[in-house]
Amino acid sequence: MPASPQVLMLREELRAGSMRPLGKLALRDLEIEVAVGQDSLWALIRRARRGGIALRIAHAPGGCRTARTAAARDGEAMRIELESVTGAQSVVLRLHADEVPVLRVTTTLTPSGDVLIPFLPRDIYPIDARDDPLAAVGKVEAAQRGLNGGVCYFRLAEPAFGSVLYFQNFTALNRRFKHTGTTPDGAVGGEWPELGYLPPAPPQSPQPPIKPLPAGEDVIVYDALLAVHDNIDADEAAMAQRYLSLLAAIYRRLELPRTEFHDWIARADRSLRDLDKAPEATIRHYGFRYLHPYTAAEYPDSMAQLSVLSALRDYEAWTGREIPLQAELARGLRKFYDPKLRALRRYLPNVGRDKDADAVDSWYLYHPLLNLGRLALDGDKRAERLFRDSIDYAIKAAHHFRYVWPIQFKVGDFSVITEARNDDGLGQTDVGGIYAYVMLQAFELTDDKRFLDEARAAIRALKGMRFELNYQANLTAWGAAACMRLWRIDDDPAYLAHSYVFLASFFHNAALWESELGHARHYRNFMGVTALHDAPYMAMYECFDSFAAFEHYLKDGGPDLDAGVRMLLSEYCRYALDRAWFYYPDALPPEAIAPEQRENNGHVDRKLSFPLEDLYVDGQQAGQVGQEIYGCGAAFVFATRAFHRFRDAPFTLFCDHFLLAADRPGERTLSFQLGGGEGCSATLILIRKPRAKLPAVKVATLGGDRVRPHADGQDRITFHVPADGRISLSW
Repeated sequence: MPASPQVLMLREELRAGSMRPLGKLALRDLEIEVAVGQDSLWALIRRARRGGIALRIAHAPGGCRTARTAAARDGEAMRIELESVTGAQSVVLRLHADEVPVLRVTTTLTPSGDVLIPFLPRDIYPIDARDDPLAAVGKVEAAQRGLNGGVCYFRLAEPAFGSVLYFQNFTALNRRFKHTGTTPDGAVGGEWPELGYLPPAPPQSPQPPIKPLPAGEDVIVYDALLAVHDNIDADEAAMAQRYLSLLAAIYRRLELPRTEFHDWIARADRSLRDLDKAPEATIRHYGFRYLHPYTAAEYPDSMAQLSVLSALRDYEAWTGREIPLQAELARGLRKFYDPKLRALRRYLPNVGRDKDADAVDSWYLYHPLLNLGRLALDGDKRAERLFRDSIDYAIKAAHHFRYVWPIQFKVGDFSVITEARNDDGLGQTDVGGIYAYVMLQAFELTDDKRFLDEARAAIRALKGMRFELNYQANLTAWGAAACMRLWRIDDDPAYLAHSYVFLASFFHNAALWESELGHARHYRNFMGVTALHDAPYMAMYECFDSFAAFEHYLKDGGPDLDAGVRMLLSEYCRYALDRAWFYYPDALPPEAIAPEQRENNGHVDRKLSFPLEDLYVDGQQAGQVGQEIYGCGAAFVFATRAFHRFRDAPFTLFCDHFLLAADRPGERTLSFQLGGGEGCSATLILIRKPRAKLPAVKVATLGGDRVRPHADGQDRITFHVPADGRISLSW
């Protein structure tokens, strides 16, 4: 096996027994020995006769001048103080002996002078029972993608140490990145047996940038969490559930960013006004009204039309008032239908010659049908007829591609335009998930078992994709929802297990840190998911569409859902309600918005309540792609899911978790079940209705414990309640 000098030097040190021990800790059946090496401080994590991990927890170029244990503070298992040529370092180890044990190591450097850091090696080295990194056998299953969470998920199989999820907490490292002008793009991963975090360094050149860590300033340079699981089973579904379990264990130990309340009802009303009145929003063809996908740009398409239309229908039902624009947009849907193909096309028949009218991305064939199916299930007979007329072509395409779709093809003859996303040969890998969901909608409408069989076949065809399943975030989310629905229909646990494969791939693409780099300091990105598997940005459309899919997943999941999965999904949705607000250009300072947009994608108008398509974890200017009118459904979706109105109640209830069950046992009493994670907190806000006065309110848990208001005011009262609790509210 090829080996770097770092691997060889560690191997030699362990063979020679030359490291100087500083102390030992126990975490369940793990023994952790902290020792000083030639140029590093190490935590040697072992299981008796089952190998382990050598974890480099501090770099000491030239060796440690001094290294000693110091008095541990509250919550610390061990504290080490060391000095080297770079300065003084404090290394803190924390142990969490939960069901899934977690080790956390945080290292703070106080430079002795202005210190440049051109290169430092990685930090994880699996070792066998004899402490040999070159004899340990295992596999990396998932590593950091782009600027998403700094994860490395691997199995040490020989010896059978177990499965490990390594997580580098980039939130704590923001100052380090800002001082050095670096970003942690793909910083966590590696090649066996040299894994983990490769601290980002300035680009190498004849005259590299000079951006040091400043002398005398305490800077956290390392904040690693390791969660360890006994099992090394390589089965796809078991491995996915294990990843989610390990990730949930780590998540519970993070210092989570705060969230803020946003008035999505007011945002929805502004978006509705601008959709209806702004000339940049709509255009007329064939006597009907259609949406521009971007501000005053691009041709109308069925995905954009139906995405906004479906969300408007929800908002119409929620407000209890008729929305004329919703009916206007619905009247022209039939013009997207091709009676010869018996298919719903992307474009209208009069699309410009600069477009290939027959070209369609695979997902674009099915997502309009999903929203059409939602309208049909809501009782819209015209939508149901169009859905039924289009469904056989959707199945024909699936059969032609054998449930493995390319990136793009021609609708007339299924000839492939673009086969794969890159040289790995993979196409739109998660289209089978949204296809399965559409088939389940068809089954619900018709009770025809052939649609159920189609859903089953599509999910079966996805087996073996593992962490490559995600192509586009919202498609992956709908695939998870389809698996959950199939589990409820068939009572086959394999579908529940496969839903975890979808979700593991989804969260693999999540930015599990809050960036303060560049313009990112003006917005939120925590738990944001990149639009595509390799996209450089988070997108509003994928954000709110995933939110909608997870509502279905959680409500179908019930009490049998894995507790860690429930927590992660609920937390994603909680943060989405905050993060999504910053896609709107009026929520950002002007300098944070790109002055020019992608060709043919129009322009950004800060006065219009339409979201930008793109926000960047690394703090690039937002809106480089454009201002997406097709993402306007976000405000209507968030308003109708997070805000609740009750007859004759003088308030509107906001909750940042889904209400899975609600009833009204008395005229002035509400009772509801929240579906969040154990030990997590949900926010309830009572918002005064116009011309009403907020009453005295009592909020209590199922056990009768009264919850005191967190904030009082004339217009709002805020409570923090258990996220998984049964809550009673009376006034």
